[in-house]
Amino acid sequence: MTTPLTVDQLQPRLQQLTVIDVRSPGEFAGGHIPGAHNVPLDQLSQALPALRAAAERGELAITCASGARAGNACEQLSAAGIQALLISGGTAAWAADGKQLDKVPGEKVRWAMDRQVRMVAGSLVLAGVVIDLAVPGVRWVSAAVGAGLLFSAATNSCAMGAMLGKLPYNRPRNSGAAFQATLAALHGGK
Repeated sequence: MTTPLTVDQLQPRLQQLTVIDVRSPGEFAGGHIPGAHNVPLDQLSQALPALRAAAERGELAITCASGARAGNACEQLSAAGIQALLISGGTAAWAADGKQLDKVPGEKVRWAMDRQVRMVAGSLVLAGVVIDLAVPGVRWVSAAVGAGLLFSAATNSCAMGAMLGKLPYNRPRNSGAAFQATLAALHGGK
């Protein structure tokens, strides 16, 4: 079982914990908990040996934007025999509490992933409705987007966000090199 950790509990322990942020590199570059290491959820399995090494030296605390992806990561880590704390509310809760977010130097600030999802979903719905005026039946595109959003809410997942996260726009320069540096840091110490 994963132990939740509130932002108030996290702050005094921040120096003793290894914070792992499982958001995309683009989201991480836009602002993260100070000292956090970026291990995107889709690369978690590659990082298991490094995460195991870090967990042997001290506790891991997992975060994402709001907690959903971090919860998934904690489940994967637990299945691999690695215990981790779940930061309740994620980076959003940290920022909402007025705490500092660090940014990756030299990286362009991107829109938050949830904002990108709302923009794409809204655009698809609007386009479906407008085009349906000329081509009957296209409104079903809008219905499909609505069904996808309902499914996303019901399952606390976001396929559209996962797809958008793979776009070059959401992958900062040298994200591969940064990931390798993160793995090395996790293997060798904070």
